[in-house]
Amino acid sequence: MSSNPLHSRLACCLTLCLLIVLMTAPSKVAQAADLVLHNGEIYTVNAKQPWVNAIAIKDGRIIFSGSNEAAEDHILDSTKVVDLNGRFVMPGIHDVHTHPLEANNLALGDCILTAGRRAKSQLSKIRKCAAQQSDSEWVTGWGHYIDDVLGTKIPPAKLLDQAVPDRPAIMMEFTSHSMWVNTKALELAGITAETPNPVGGVIVKDKKTGKPNGLLIDNAGNMIWELPLKPNKHLLNLAYEGLLEGLDKLAENGITSIADARVYWTRDHHKVWQRAEREGTLTARVVMGLWGYPQFGDDQIETLKAMYSNDPDRLLRASQIKLYSDGVPGIGSAAMKQPYDYDYGLIPGNRGLNYFSQARMTKYITELEKVGFDFHIHALGDRGIHESLNAIEAAAKINGDGEKRRHRLTHLEIMDKVDAPRFKELGVIADFQVAGDWTHPHEYRRDTNYLIGKRANAAIPLKTVYETGAIINLSSDYDVSTMNPFVGMQNARTRKGQHLPDMDAVIRAYTINGAYTLRQEDRTGSLEVGKYADLVVLDQNLFKVKHRQISKTKVLWTLLAGEEVYRDSSFSN
Repeated sequence: MSSNPLHSRLACCLTLCLLIVLMTAPSKVAQAADLVLHNGEIYTVNAKQPWVNAIAIKDGRIIFSGSNEAAEDHILDSTKVVDLNGRFVMPGIHDVHTHPLEANNLALGDCILTAGRRAKSQLSKIRKCAAQQSDSEWVTGWGHYIDDVLGTKIPPAKLLDQAVPDRPAIMMEFTSHSMWVNTKALELAGITAETPNPVGGVIVKDKKTGKPNGLLIDNAGNMIWELPLKPNKHLLNLAYEGLLEGLDKLAENGITSIADARVYWTRDHHKVWQRAEREGTLTARVVMGLWGYPQFGDDQIETLKAMYSNDPDRLLRASQIKLYSDGVPGIGSAAMKQPYDYDYGLIPGNRGLNYFSQARMTKYITELEKVGFDFHIHALGDRGIHESLNAIEAAAKINGDGEKRRHRLTHLEIMDKVDAPRFKELGVIADFQVAGDWTHPHEYRRDTNYLIGKRANAAIPLKTVYETGAIINLSSDYDVSTMNPFVGMQNARTRKGQHLPDMDAVIRAYTINGAYTLRQEDRTGSLEVGKYADLVVLDQNLFKVKHRQISKTKVLWTLLAGEEVYRDSSFSN
């Protein structure tokens, strides 16, 4: 360092000048936004900044979240500004268990039967459906209850023959876990008195003659659908048209991310989704749950590995596997530890059935989680839930902690209390559906008491599992229940004895928790700087409205990465 006093004085002067320049120079211009929303009540689901009045969006991502005044720094002449006029905004809904393709697939037909009416009284409607489906090889429909078909004086197949004698016909039961078919359908499927029950299913046979009577339980019914839905150009075009309708419904309900909970790849349903992505008609982030076929050999594991796709920058990914552990209580096929109180006489042992055994689930999870797949396991009965948790635990012991697994169980209707804490312990996500009226505790008891007795008293233990600290999802299982997430939100707050404690818990179950399940919590699920602007504008503040009014909430505007995918005609800015 120089000891010359003149040099020292010059250095001091230069430093002082530099400070003056820095202090008087204009501050750095804030990044200009493409879109600014202000004057709103914006719930971010960000614990560090839960409420803001404005957000700014650039190139589909949030660049600012805060006050109205500070948002002005991001507004230039080119910025679109939307005055929310105090409206409520929240992150886009994540419905991690829904079936928008299946539910709207025009290839399935539009013949809707009436649940709760005897099968014979449905024949006139089925005849009309057959006439309307005159160009189809098969006559298809759905909507009855299994009790509507049981107890007929003549075999169900012969009864259906009266309505459709010349073509194969298949009617899907309301729960989708049993099928009513006619004689032609049985013949085409090659089902005879000698045909054994398939894995995960039952071919119901006449006790006297031994012949199949036209009622197929669980996977036996799923398998026969492979015939009318064998993919061809016409059927895939119908499926695509239905998917576009389903996507419109998602956006209308404020849903910006989903898991398609059952993608039948032998029917090319994955290709229908891929077409939507390719043609730019995909208006939601989608994770496909590739179906694990119980009747296929384990060589399908290699096929599934080859289908894995998990590019986080794409709207469409194939990164989950959907397996069924069991069936459903309503027809006695959910896997139970103890026999049902009532026996339909359909399933040997009267304790339900397994699509995938515990050992086989363990094998699939062990192999496929190493690829990156997360498992979405349908489990309703206490035995099905227990075995599914066991399989996840066993796979984890084999593969070790290196696999950052995010497996989940869905439905969870009848659970042994010993299994509730295992979700937290094993890191398993609990996925509940409470949008259907039948899921209310009193209605569930009324509908299933004859089947499972006192076990119905603690059905769908949402609160119980939540209080263990496990990650909870709320989803729709559309179209078994309504797609409307606000019905599910209301029910989650009002279920007597098994409700969530507050709206924050409910909204998190539909947003950031869902984003975690889909492995995109770093991109969506909350309204934070750096994340995609997937959001919804509502007509009422969910934190201020009475619980019984939540279901009346109306979606006004839905944005995916800052782009409009739905706007209600009443919303003007």
